Amino acid sequence: MRKILIFLLLVLIAADAWLAWALFLPVSPSGQKFVLLRSGYSTRRIATELKNAGVIRNASAFVIWHYFHRGRSLKAGEYLFEKPGNVAQVHRRLSHGDIYVHTVVIPEGFTIFDVAQAIQDAGLGPSNEFLSLAKSGVHLIRDLDPQARSLEGYLFPDTYQFTRAQSLQDILAAMVKRFRQEASTIGLHQDVHRIVTMASIVEKETAVPEERSMVASVYYNRLAKRIALDADPSVIYAELLDGTYQGALHHDDLRINSPYNTYRYAGLPPGPIANPGRSSLQAAMNPANSDYYYFVSNGNGHHRFARSLEEHNRNVAAFRRTLQGR
Repeated sequence: MRKILIFLLLVLIAADAWLAWALFLPVSPSGQKFVLLRSGYSTRRIATELKNAGVIRNASAFVIWHYFHRGRSLKAGEYLFEKPGNVAQVHRRLSHGDIYVHTVVIPEGFTIFDVAQAIQDAGLGPSNEFLSLAKSGVHLIRDLDPQARSLEGYLFPDTYQFTRAQSLQDILAAMVKRFRQEASTIGLHQDVHRIVTMASIVEKETAVPEERSMVASVYYNRLAKRIALDADPSVIYAELLDGTYQGALHHDDLRINSPYNTYRYAGLPPGPIANPGRSSLQAAMNPANSDYYYFVSNGNGHHRFARSLEEHNRNVAAFRRTLQGR
């Protein structure tokens, strides 16, 4: 009987030693370890994922620790482990929801193609899948723009923080929600399709905020006179849709047969050609009062505006001389 008690005592001591080893001895991950824990995972599944990633020593020890800390629910999400930690510390992070977020910066003027690449570069999903959803997700803005062909124009430029636990649909919805918030703030409630389409052209034509209302006035003046807009960014977008854009625009490209080609087809294109920011939306809503019909770069980031073709040609010649003098 004594030997049995001694044996049981030794077993108990060994079990305690093993548990202490498994629970409290820190594990050092080999480099950065990302672990994605999806909603619905059981405690055993979570423990297994952590063990396979080399974050904890033993899955059973993690389950035991959680059993005695049931008051702490474990949060789904992606976690980054790069520093030594033990089971107690790992469990605490999961119960606090110390989730790793991917920062995605969407500048003003990004197209859905640019946004899709940014999402892929952030490790949040393949660009082709994002593009497919952006083209088919018009139900998200149908009440605002019944004519929308895609979500182009409605993925508001901003700095976002997403997790890999979010779906691509969630990401698109978050960007559209930001557009709705901005539209409400600036009072964009009517003629949304036309305003956003114009704002997208303005956004692509100038990066100078104070020029945007003037650029908008040029295009509205041309529309009123039924003069073709001749907007180069619309041709680039036509080629992006066609998959033929080579990174630069050439004279022959102006002949592309696309409703987005504003050299070939008068009026606004069928929809936005980029995702405009706040100032471009405001410029499209409140254009300057001008009698300009043309503009061209001055070679220094701004533009020269002209009332007649003759004046415009002189400005073009001045621009070319500026380029030659560099």
